Amino acid sequence: MRLDGRVAIVVGGGQTPGDTIGNGRATAILFAREGAHVLVADRDLASAEETRAMIAGEGGRSDTIEIDVTREDDCRRLAEACVERHGRIDILHNNVGIGTGDAGVQHIELETFERIFRVNLEGPLLTCKHVLPVMRAQGSGVIINISSMASVAAATGIVAYKTSKAALNALTQTLAMANARHGIRVNAILPGLINTPMAIEGISAARGITKEQLIAERDRQVPMGKMGSAWDVAKAAVFLASDDAAFITGVLLPVDGGQSVRVG
Repeated sequence: MRLDGRVAIVVGGGQTPGDTIGNGRATAILFAREGAHVLVADRDLASAEETRAMIAGEGGRSDTIEIDVTREDDCRRLAEACVERHGRIDILHNNVGIGTGDAGVQHIELETFERIFRVNLEGPLLTCKHVLPVMRAQGSGVIINISSMASVAAATGIVAYKTSKAALNALTQTLAMANARHGIRVNAILPGLINTPMAIEGISAARGITKEQLIAERDRQVPMGKMGSAWDVAKAAVFLASDDAAFITGVLLPVDGGQSVRVG
């Protein structure tokens, strides 16, 4: 019960349909298992409701809200709704990210580049903008941004995704320094190759290969022998949200099975 009595917003707490669980849903479930009341926010309200039902099935507490992180009014409404319903905001977990249509510099469409940036960077910026005044007034709070190992590792063909997540790293560090004196910690998790529906269903379809082929290919790239799961990302989030990480802020935490330290 490391988060007992705390109020957590999980943005992107629904998920893409698929065979496995997504990072946002897994995090919402673990936050609830650790005692938090979770406000599950997602553009797809039906998917958020599925997450809420799973939490309720375990005896946890949660509610839902439909928002689009690219709309500032929605992000303002998210913060206001959480305070109205629960009186405070202890944790903001930004689990948003897209990469559909991404390509190399010579081939990417500007509209695609801008859309990916709107979701991956401007979305967390806007949620933080409207949650931070609440946390500052409380004198406490935790913000966790889900970035990617692609933000710091060599990557080709995903110029918008990589640069948007690198910018999210910079935003995380900026917010950490600006808010430390207010008792607010801001960190980012950098997942490596994770077996989630968004990755497996989306990439296999885009490349025209089977899911089994893609999973085997990705497993071979991980020093520990196979991809991680969304639960690995969620466990890292619970740690960063808890008092176990009370002296940690501005950190970019890899969760990648050792892939980022491989040389050659």
